[in-house]
Amino acid sequence: MDSRAVAETVEAMEASLAALAAVVGRGAVAGADPLRDEADACLDGLGVAGRLEAMLAGLKVHFAAGYARAAAAVAVPAVSPQECTAREMAVTAEVACVLTVSERAAAAFLAESAALTTSLPLTLSALGSGSISWQHARVMCDETANLDKGGAAALEAHFLDPDAPFAARGCPAGELVPGRFRAKARTWRERHHPVSIEARHRKGVEDRRLEYVPDRDGMAWLSAYVAADVAAGVWSRATEAARALQGPAESRTLAQLRADVAADWLLAGAVDGIPSPKAQVLVTVPVLSLLGAGEEPATLDGYGPVPASMARRLVGDGAESFLRVLTDPRTGAPLEIGRESYRVPKAMRQWLRLRDGRCPFPGCNNLSLDNEADHLLAWSEGGGTGITNLAQPCRRHHRLKHTTAWRPVGATRDKPPGWISPAGRSYPSEQQDWEPPHWPDQPGHAGDDQDREPPDWLNVLASAAGLDETGPPLPADPFPDWALFIAA
Repeated sequence: MDSRAVAETVEAMEASLAALAAVVGRGAVAGADPLRDEADACLDGLGVAGRLEAMLAGLKVHFAAGYARAAAAVAVPAVSPQECTAREMAVTAEVACVLTVSERAAAAFLAESAALTTSLPLTLSALGSGSISWQHARVMCDETANLDKGGAAALEAHFLDPDAPFAARGCPAGELVPGRFRAKARTWRERHHPVSIEARHRKGVEDRRLEYVPDRDGMAWLSAYVAADVAAGVWSRATEAARALQGPAESRTLAQLRADVAADWLLAGAVDGIPSPKAQVLVTVPVLSLLGAGEEPATLDGYGPVPASMARRLVGDGAESFLRVLTDPRTGAPLEIGRESYRVPKAMRQWLRLRDGRCPFPGCNNLSLDNEADHLLAWSEGGGTGITNLAQPCRRHHRLKHTTAWRPVGATRDKPPGWISPAGRSYPSEQQDWEPPHWPDQPGHAGDDQDREPPDWLNVLASAAGLDETGPPLPADPFPDWALFIAA
C-alpha cells in the first residue's frame, strides 16, 4: 500500500468534508431568497459528495492492492500452478467477504486495483483527488487492457495530462459522462493501437455472425456482428424508414417502429407500405488515405475509426448511402460547409453532424442522424443561419431548450455549444477530438518529418476543384464530388 498516497487522499477527503459541512451550514441560514439558497446548497452538496465517493474508491483501490501484495509476500512460494490458483481464489474470497460482493466482482476489482496501482498513476491520482469517478477509472482500465506499457501511458496522458502532446480537447475526462468518455477513449485506442486497424478488422470480419438469445416474457434478442459500415448503413436505413412511418395515426414509438421494420424486411423482404429509403451515413476520410498515400483511419459517423481500406472501398464503389467528407490535411478537422438563409440547407446540416457528432447536451448519446437543426439565437431575435448559431439537439433536449430556462451558448465553427442551466451553472458540451494526420515520407525527406512543414494541401485540393489555378496539380480526381465540399 502506498501510505503517502493514502495520506494525501485522506487529507483531500477531510478538506472536502469541511466544504460539505460549510455547504450544509449555508443551506440552514435564511437569506434574501431562501429557496434559491437551498437549491444552490443542494447542488453544491451533490458535487462535493460525488468527489468524496471518488476519493473513497481511490482508498479502496489502495487497500485492495496492498492486501493482495501483502498476502502474496507472506505466503510460502507456490509449488504448482494449481496451488497458485488456489491462493488467488483465497485472496479473492477474502476481499469478497469484506466488501459483501460476489467473488466475480471481487476478482474484477482486484484486477482493476492492480492495474491502477502499477500501470495507471495519472488515473489513480485523478481518482484520489475526486476529479474523475470510479466509473471513469474503470473505463481507463478497460481501454488500456492489452496495450503495452507505453501505449497505456500514452492513452492515459492524452486524457489526463493537459501538457501532453495533442492532449484531448474539450471537456476534461471527469466532465464527460462515463459512457461518452469510453467512446472517446476507445476512439483514441483504435487510432493508436500497436496492431494496425487493418489487421484487427480482417480478423473481426472472419468472426462475423448472427446470434439469437432467448429472453424473458416471450422475448428474444437477435444481433449481428458485422463490419461497421454494414451495421451503420442498416441502422440508418431502418431509422429513416421508421421515421417515414411516424404520424398522428401511428401509436408506435421510433424504437418500436425500427424493430418492426427490420423484422419485416428480414422475414418478407420488401414489404408494401414500408418505405425503403437509402441509408445516409457520413464517412470522413483523410485525403492522403483516400489517395493511397497513407493509412490514417477514416471516421464513420456514429461509430468511430474504421480502416482506410474500408473508406476507399466505399468511395471507389460509389456507395450512395455514404456521404463522403474531406478533412483538413493540417488539423484533421472537416472543411466547413456554409450558407446564409433561414432554412438550414442539407449541406449545413451535414456539417452540424460532423461538428457535433451527437446531441450537444452534456452526456446525451443520441446520434446526429436523429437530431434536429436549431438556431441558438432565434431568427426572429436577430440570429443568423450560420454554423456558430446552430446546434443539432435531439428532440428531448430541443424541447428542453424551448420549454425551460436551459439554453445553449458559445458554439464555434469547430465546437458545439455548452449549456447554461436554470440555476445559472455552465456545463460544457463534448467536443470532437480531431487529430492532425501522420505525414508519409516524401522523396528526399526521409527521417526529417518532424522538422518540415506539410505541403499546402488546401491549395492542392482547391486546384483540383478548379478554384485556384496556381496550386500544384493532383492526379486525375476519380471522385469529383469532393469539389462540392471544398467549394461550398
